[in-house]
Amino acid sequence: MALSEQYLDDEIHPIDIVESLASHNDWEFDRVADNQISMSVEGQWRTYGVTLAWSDYDETLRMICTFEMEPPEDRLPDLYGSLNEVNDQCWTGAFSYWAEQKLMVYKYGLVLAGGILASPEQIDTLINNAVCASERYYPAFQLVVWGGRTPREAMQVAIAEAYGHA
Repeated sequence: MALSEQYLDDEIHPIDIVESLASHNDWEFDRVADNQISMSVEGQWRTYGVTLAWSDYDETLRMICTFEMEPPEDRLPDLYGSLNEVNDQCWTGAFSYWAEQKLMVYKYGLVLAGGILASPEQIDTLINNAVCASERYYPAFQLVVWGGRTPREAMQVAIAEAYGHA
């Protein structure tokens, strides 16, 4: 059964859909407000904090996927350089570093102007893409910050395709 088949009502709030997906995937979540939900999604490298918020004003479902990162001050220029390299390859969403909170952040906004409704499949894909992007580029960020690699060298790890299983 497709995810959307669970929803027969035409006016399902996007955050209600996210809550359903979180329950279905056994993710820890907290419905912060009617228009916002936060959850923890376990990845291979980290547990990611994922927050989605609906804005009635501009009809946008905003999502951030975060993980902690505390780079030494002298590595920040290279970290910012790696963000440029990574964002050049990301077609949906973008990474930024929030130094004050010590968080790496992947952001995306799904615009649903004109009363368009998001499907459960769209929202599930949105969340999965954020976690997959974070998983893909996490090792590159680590190599830049802690391994002393240049952003271009570190990107080779993220670009490489893995074949088979270990």
